Amino acid sequence: MNPAAARDRLVDDLARRHDFSEHVLDALRSVPRHQFVPEGQREDAYADRPLPIGDGQTISAPHIVAAMCDRLDLREGEHVLEIGTGCGYHAAVIAELVGAKHVYSVEYLESLADTARENLADTGYGDISVRRGDGHDGWPEHAPYDAAYLTCATRSIPTAVIDQLRDGGRVLAPVGDVSQTLVYGEKTGETLDREFLSGVRFVRMQGDSE
Repeated sequence: MNPAAARDRLVDDLARRHDFSEHVLDALRSVPRHQFVPEGQREDAYADRPLPIGDGQTISAPHIVAAMCDRLDLREGEHVLEIGTGCGYHAAVIAELVGAKHVYSVEYLESLADTARENLADTGYGDISVRRGDGHDGWPEHAPYDAAYLTCATRSIPTAVIDQLRDGGRVLAPVGDVSQTLVYGEKTGETLDREFLSGVRFVRMQGDSE
């Protein structure tokens, strides 16, 4: 497999099938997805589907990553909180949009947090901050955030994550259990105005629910 050619074919196909911004498509074109998946999965790294990364977790399908980035409408220099680092791929795509030093990611599993740090360092995104913790708590030390998103399904968007958004901040999360819906929210004062988007299927969030 020629990774660069396979990545270009994937992004070209996404551009034909979806109305993603060039900004987001360029970000996907820049990140070597094959370096974030286990070696045994690398032949499928540029298939548009989720792949297992160990510990019962998955790397999201590229079109989902692109759709989430596109909906958050991220800009260079914005502070972004990610809940669910996984292998680090989604955070790397976000880093292409806002800059690596502005991305803060929380991963519940220590083994995945360690792997993500290695993957990010090996691919030039070592300035992304990753910590092991319960995503329900967010990461208050770096708040307020311009945007936050979850890569795991939650019964409700964690209050701490909403609290850590600045006024006007945006959040995107899969909400639900067996049946899940991608929910977008914008914070106005103490209120989160919600918009229900498409049905999705993510792994369930771990840690202490509220």
